[in-house]
Amino acid sequence: MAGKKFINAKLKGYNELQEILVEDGVFKAIAPHIDVDSDCEIEDLGGKLTLPPYVDPHIHLDYVFTARKQGATNGTGTLFEGIQRWSETKSDLTIDEIKARAIKAVKMEVSHGVQFIRTHADVTDPNLTALKALLELKEELKDIVTIQIVSFPQEGMYSYKDGDKLVEEGLKMGADCVGGIPHFEYCREFGEKSIHKVVELAVKYDKLIDVHCDESDDPMSRFVELLTALSIVEGTKTTASHTCSLGSVDNSYAFRMMKNFKKAGLNFISCPTENIYLQGRQDTYPKRRGLTRVKELYENGINVCFAQDSIQDPWYPAGNGNLMNVLDNGIHIAQMMSFEEMDNCLDLITVNGAKTMNISDIYGIEAGKPANFIVVDARSEFEAVCERADVVASVRNGEYLFKKAPVAFEALSEFMA
Repeated sequence: MAGKKFINAKLKGYNELQEILVEDGVFKAIAPHIDVDSDCEIEDLGGKLTLPPYVDPHIHLDYVFTARKQGATNGTGTLFEGIQRWSETKSDLTIDEIKARAIKAVKMEVSHGVQFIRTHADVTDPNLTALKALLELKEELKDIVTIQIVSFPQEGMYSYKDGDKLVEEGLKMGADCVGGIPHFEYCREFGEKSIHKVVELAVKYDKLIDVHCDESDDPMSRFVELLTALSIVEGTKTTASHTCSLGSVDNSYAFRMMKNFKKAGLNFISCPTENIYLQGRQDTYPKRRGLTRVKELYENGINVCFAQDSIQDPWYPAGNGNLMNVLDNGIHIAQMMSFEEMDNCLDLITVNGAKTMNISDIYGIEAGKPANFIVVDARSEFEAVCERADVVASVRNGEYLFKKAPVAFEALSEFMA
């Protein structure tokens, strides 16, 4: 095949514009100039910032667009009422209905440059309806998005009857990750038991781990400590999602744990928009921000990334799959806005998320990897972040998923020149 050459790409780490040669859906070469045959197709990226695709490593595709469902309204805006409302209203879900909502959400995310998604599937349902729906969706949409699925016990592994068995059945059916929610279990002992079970199942089935962990303002919610210890012992590939309580514990404990987090190779996912909305609800003032210690984790060389989490469900009434909006909120809340941090914070929605999903071998703009990338309407990382720049093109396996025409200001053309 003649291949395709993308010219005038602004890549991170390169002072001059680069050319990208793609053949058979794979990056063949990246250099300032690449000689090609006359029949090679040329695409001009116009000097715009070119990045690996956005990664959303934490969302609940089975919950999306259920916020207005009869009985699902969360009056207190708390995490725990959200779980209660979901429990009371999920019994009538069908595979087709879940898929229809999830497809809408995936299209929204893809339109904003996302090509990799990790979704949780609630398996606290004897029929495993959500998991069946998302397994079908994963296969049907694989040409436009890569989806990982977490077998997730939303109502508890031991607080829900046979929750542990349902999580295991989800893994047998094809889920990629083991999930848990220890802070929601009826008691601390059940929470600890669930962490042990998560790690046991991950080892047994050779799966990744992604636990909703310590999503609470309670400084005594410390299940991440046990999760970290077991991950060190067993060598599992482990992610701790939310870990909001780390924002409430004292510094002595937090910084003692940093060494163990690093030793375990733990990944952290923070969901800035959702957690600042859900957490601190019992506070008057001072009022907690609800986020984990993103800045401290980052500065200690521990992998941390951002995610959307929810799109209009009982936990969060907003959300549109635009990770630039999530990033914008996150760096403000975490106070990560030095020039150096802003120059590098796109990692929080790209390469760090890819590391969390354990897909670094197929992710990135490097020769030999699948030709997946996005083009952002900016000339630099700082400009992209500062201007909340839009994604103007998304390429997957060397072909456009979409390409937007430049915005025209015809009536103001002289002024805008």
